[in-house]
Amino acid sequence: MFDDMGPWLRRLSTPAASRLRLVCLPHGGAGPSVFTPWAEHVPRDVELLAVRYPGREDRWGEPPPRDLGEVVARVVAALRPLPELPFVLFGHSLGAAVAHEVVQRLRAVGRPLPVRLVVSGREAPQDERGGDVHRLGDAGLLAELRRLGGVDPAVLADPDLSALVAECVREDYRLVETHTGWSTTPLPVPVSAFVGDRDPDLTPEHAARWAALTTAGFRLRVFPGDHFYPAAQPDRVAAEVLADL
Repeated sequence: MFDDMGPWLRRLSTPAASRLRLVCLPHGGAGPSVFTPWAEHVPRDVELLAVRYPGREDRWGEPPPRDLGEVVARVVAALRPLPELPFVLFGHSLGAAVAHEVVQRLRAVGRPLPVRLVVSGREAPQDERGGDVHRLGDAGLLAELRRLGGVDPAVLADPDLSALVAECVREDYRLVETHTGWSTTPLPVPVSAFVGDRDPDLTPEHAARWAALTTAGFRLRVFPGDHFYPAAQPDRVAAEVLADL
Protein backbone atom coordinates (compact mmCIF):
# COMPACT_ATOMS: atom_id res chain seq x y z
CA MET A 1 0.00 0.00 0.00
CA PHE A 2 1.43 3.38 -1.02
CA ASP A 3 0.92 6.49 1.09
CA ASP A 4 0.05 9.96 -0.19
CA MET A 5 3.57 10.34 -1.62
CA GLY A 6 2.81 7.91 -4.44
CA PRO A 7 4.85 4.86 -5.47
CA TRP A 8 8.22 6.60 -5.91
CA LEU A 9 8.57 8.37 -2.56
CA ARG A 10 8.14 7.42 1.09
CA ARG A 11 7.79 9.96 3.86
CA LEU A 12 9.97 8.99 6.85
CA SER A 13 9.18 12.00 9.02
CA THR A 14 6.30 14.45 9.10
CA PRO A 15 7.22 17.71 10.86
CA ALA A 16 4.41 20.00 11.92
CA ALA A 17 6.23 22.83 10.15
CA SER A 18 9.10 22.21 7.73
CA ARG A 19 11.92 24.54 6.77
CA LEU A 20 13.75 21.99 4.64
CA ARG A 21 13.13 18.76 2.74
CA LEU A 22 15.80 16.04 2.64
CA VAL A 23 15.31 13.53 -0.17
CA CYS A 24 17.46 10.38 0.08
CA LEU A 25 18.18 7.92 -2.73
CA PRO A 26 19.22 4.37 -1.73
CA HIS A 27 22.14 2.32 -2.99
CA GLY A 28 21.77 -0.64 -5.33
CA GLY A 29 19.67 -3.48 -3.97
CA ALA A 30 18.20 -1.30 -1.23
CA GLY A 31 14.91 0.42 -0.53
CA PRO A 32 13.80 3.42 1.48
CA SER A 33 14.01 1.55 4.80
CA VAL A 34 17.81 2.02 4.84
CA PHE A 35 17.09 5.65 5.73
CA THR A 36 14.54 4.92 8.47
CA PRO A 37 17.22 5.39 11.21
CA TRP A 38 17.87 8.90 9.90
CA ALA A 39 14.48 10.04 11.17
CA GLU A 40 15.88 10.01 14.70
CA HIS A 41 18.82 12.22 13.74
CA VAL A 42 17.44 15.02 11.57
CA PRO A 43 16.04 18.20 13.16
CA ARG A 44 12.33 18.29 13.85
CA ASP A 45 11.72 20.88 11.16
CA VAL A 46 13.27 18.78 8.37
CA GLU A 47 10.95 16.63 6.25
CA LEU A 48 12.69 13.34 5.42
CA LEU A 49 11.73 11.49 2.24
CA ALA A 50 13.28 8.44 0.56
CA VAL A 51 13.01 7.26 -3.02
CA ARG A 52 11.34 3.90 -3.71
CA TYR A 53 12.83 1.95 -6.58
CA PRO A 54 10.59 -0.80 -8.01
CA GLY A 55 11.47 -4.41 -7.33
CA ARG A 56 12.15 -4.25 -3.60
CA GLU A 57 10.43 -3.84 -0.23
CA ASP A 58 6.80 -2.75 -0.75
CA ARG A 59 7.36 -2.62 -4.54
CA TRP A 60 8.56 -6.21 -4.67
CA GLY A 61 7.36 -8.02 -7.78
CA GLU A 62 7.18 -4.90 -9.94
CA PRO A 63 9.26 -5.01 -13.11
CA PRO A 64 12.65 -3.25 -12.96
CA PRO A 65 13.08 0.06 -14.79
CA ARG A 66 14.17 -0.16 -18.43
CA ASP A 67 17.12 2.15 -17.94
CA LEU A 68 18.56 4.87 -15.71
CA GLY A 69 16.77 7.56 -17.70
CA GLU A 70 13.43 6.08 -16.69
CA VAL A 71 14.39 6.17 -13.01
CA VAL A 72 15.48 9.80 -13.30
CA ALA A 73 12.28 10.81 -15.09
CA ARG A 74 10.13 9.07 -12.48
CA VAL A 75 11.92 10.73 -9.56
CA VAL A 76 11.63 14.16 -11.20
CA ALA A 77 7.91 13.55 -11.75
CA ALA A 78 7.47 12.47 -8.11
CA LEU A 79 9.14 15.64 -6.84
CA ARG A 80 7.10 17.97 -9.05
CA PRO A 81 3.80 18.06 -7.06
CA LEU A 82 5.43 18.47 -3.64
CA PRO A 83 4.77 21.77 -1.86
CA GLU A 84 7.59 24.20 -2.61
CA LEU A 85 10.31 24.00 0.02
CA PRO A 86 14.11 24.26 -0.03
CA PHE A 87 15.44 20.74 -0.47
CA VAL A 88 18.62 18.67 -0.40
CA LEU A 89 19.30 15.50 -2.37
CA PHE A 90 21.46 12.78 -0.80
CA GLY A 91 22.33 9.67 -2.77
CA HIS A 92 24.59 6.77 -1.90
CA SER A 93 26.31 4.67 -4.61
CA LEU A 94 23.59 4.02 -7.23
CA GLY A 95 21.58 6.71 -5.46
CA ALA A 96 24.35 9.25 -6.01
CA ALA A 97 24.35 8.59 -9.76
CA VAL A 98 20.56 8.97 -9.87
CA ALA A 99 20.57 12.09 -7.69
CA HIS A 100 23.08 13.86 -9.91
CA GLU A 101 21.13 13.04 -13.07
CA VAL A 102 17.92 14.20 -11.36
CA VAL A 103 19.46 17.62 -10.69
CA GLN A 104 20.65 17.83 -14.27
CA ARG A 105 17.11 17.00 -15.46
CA LEU A 106 15.54 19.52 -13.09
CA ARG A 107 17.78 22.21 -14.54
CA ALA A 108 16.97 21.15 -18.11
CA VAL A 109 13.21 21.45 -17.55
CA GLY A 110 13.40 24.66 -15.56
CA ARG A 111 12.37 23.25 -12.18
CA PRO A 112 13.70 24.49 -8.81
CA LEU A 113 17.10 23.07 -7.94
CA PRO A 114 18.20 21.71 -4.57
CA VAL A 115 20.13 23.91 -2.19
CA ARG A 116 22.78 21.17 -2.06
CA LEU A 117 23.57 17.86 -3.74
CA VAL A 118 25.31 15.26 -1.58
CA VAL A 119 26.85 12.32 -3.43
CA SER A 120 28.21 9.37 -1.47
CA GLY A 121 30.30 6.35 -2.40
CA ARG A 122 30.25 7.04 -6.15
CA GLU A 123 32.76 8.18 -8.74
CA ALA A 124 32.06 11.41 -10.61
CA PRO A 125 30.15 11.10 -13.91
CA GLN A 126 33.23 11.89 -16.00
CA ASP A 127 34.87 8.79 -14.49
CA GLU A 128 32.03 6.36 -15.19
CA ARG A 129 33.35 3.53 -17.34
CA GLY A 130 30.47 1.07 -17.47
CA GLY A 131 31.17 -2.51 -16.42
CA ASP A 132 30.11 -6.14 -16.62
CA VAL A 133 29.09 -6.96 -13.06
CA HIS A 134 25.46 -7.22 -14.17
CA ARG A 135 26.49 -10.06 -16.51
CA LEU A 136 27.85 -12.21 -13.67
CA GLY A 137 26.02 -15.24 -12.35
CA ASP A 138 24.58 -15.22 -8.85
CA ALA A 139 27.80 -16.48 -7.30
CA GLY A 140 29.83 -13.72 -8.91
CA LEU A 141 27.37 -11.04 -7.87
CA LEU A 142 27.29 -12.26 -4.29
CA ALA A 143 31.09 -12.34 -4.24
CA GLU A 144 31.08 -8.71 -5.32
CA LEU A 145 28.70 -7.83 -2.48
CA ARG A 146 30.94 -9.63 0.01
CA ARG A 147 33.89 -7.62 -1.27
CA LEU A 148 32.05 -4.36 -0.72
CA GLY A 149 30.78 -5.48 2.69
CA GLY A 150 27.14 -4.61 2.11
CA VAL A 151 25.10 -7.75 2.80
CA ASP A 152 24.30 -9.56 6.03
CA PRO A 153 26.20 -12.91 6.03
CA ALA A 154 22.97 -14.62 7.13
CA VAL A 155 21.32 -13.48 3.89
CA LEU A 156 24.21 -14.73 1.80
CA ALA A 157 24.01 -18.10 3.55
CA ASP A 158 20.33 -18.56 2.66
CA PRO A 159 20.02 -19.82 -0.96
CA ASP A 160 16.54 -18.40 -1.50
CA LEU A 161 17.27 -14.99 0.00
CA SER A 162 20.63 -14.69 -1.72
CA ALA A 163 19.02 -15.47 -5.10
CA LEU A 164 16.49 -12.69 -4.56
CA VAL A 165 19.24 -10.27 -3.56
CA ALA A 166 21.30 -11.19 -6.61
CA GLU A 167 18.32 -10.63 -8.91
CA CYS A 168 17.68 -7.16 -7.52
CA VAL A 169 21.32 -6.10 -7.42
CA ARG A 170 21.94 -7.34 -10.95
CA GLU A 171 19.26 -5.00 -12.31
CA ASP A 172 20.69 -2.05 -10.39
CA TYR A 173 24.19 -2.70 -11.72
CA ARG A 174 22.70 -2.92 -15.20
CA LEU A 175 21.16 0.55 -14.84
CA VAL A 176 24.49 2.27 -14.24
CA GLU A 177 26.78 -0.01 -16.25
CA THR A 178 24.77 0.39 -19.44
CA HIS A 179 23.99 4.10 -19.11
CA THR A 180 25.81 6.16 -21.73
CA GLY A 181 24.41 9.68 -21.37
CA TRP A 182 26.16 10.91 -18.23
CA SER A 183 25.79 14.66 -17.77
CA THR A 184 29.06 16.44 -17.01
CA THR A 185 27.98 20.08 -17.26
CA PRO A 186 28.85 21.84 -13.98
CA LEU A 187 25.80 22.59 -11.86
CA PRO A 188 24.97 25.93 -10.17
CA VAL A 189 24.40 23.90 -6.99
CA PRO A 190 26.85 23.28 -4.10
CA VAL A 191 28.07 19.68 -4.07
CA SER A 192 29.36 17.57 -1.19
CA ALA A 193 31.08 14.25 -1.83
CA PHE A 194 31.18 11.65 0.97
CA VAL A 195 33.36 8.54 0.99
CA GLY A 196 34.44 5.82 3.40
CA ASP A 197 38.17 5.70 4.09
CA ARG A 198 38.22 1.95 3.36
CA ASP A 199 35.99 1.92 0.29
CA PRO A 200 37.64 -0.67 -2.00
CA ASP A 201 36.51 1.13 -5.17
CA LEU A 202 36.69 4.84 -4.36
CA THR A 203 39.53 6.83 -2.82
CA PRO A 204 39.06 10.31 -1.36
CA GLU A 205 41.16 11.64 -4.26
CA HIS A 206 38.74 10.17 -6.77
CA ALA A 207 35.71 11.35 -4.79
CA ALA A 208 37.16 14.87 -4.93
CA ARG A 209 36.71 14.85 -8.70
CA TRP A 210 33.08 15.75 -8.09
CA ALA A 211 34.41 19.29 -7.61
CA ALA A 212 34.41 19.67 -11.40
CA LEU A 213 30.62 19.21 -11.44
CA THR A 214 29.75 22.43 -9.58
CA THR A 215 30.24 26.16 -9.94
CA ALA A 216 28.76 26.84 -6.50
CA GLY A 217 31.22 25.30 -4.04
CA PHE A 218 32.47 21.83 -3.16
CA ARG A 219 33.08 19.93 0.07
CA LEU A 220 34.72 16.53 0.59
CA ARG A 221 34.00 14.50 3.72
CA VAL A 222 35.80 11.23 4.56
CA PHE A 223 34.17 8.85 7.06
CA PRO A 224 35.59 5.79 8.76
CA GLY A 225 34.32 2.65 7.09
CA ASP A 226 33.98 0.72 3.85
CA HIS A 227 31.63 1.31 0.93
CA PHE A 228 28.60 0.98 3.18
CA TYR A 229 29.86 3.28 5.93
CA PRO A 230 26.47 5.14 6.25
CA ALA A 231 24.77 2.09 7.75
CA ALA A 232 27.06 2.11 10.79
CA GLN A 233 26.77 5.83 11.55
CA PRO A 234 23.45 7.32 10.40
CA ASP A 235 23.69 10.05 13.04
CA ARG A 236 27.06 11.33 11.81
CA VAL A 237 26.17 11.09 8.15
CA ALA A 238 22.80 12.84 8.55
CA ALA A 239 24.48 15.59 10.57
CA GLU A 240 27.12 16.13 7.89
CA VAL A 241 24.49 16.26 5.14
CA LEU A 242 22.90 19.21 6.92
CA ALA A 243 26.09 20.79 8.28
CA ASP A 244 26.47 23.41 5.55
CA LEU A 245 22.84 24.52 5.66
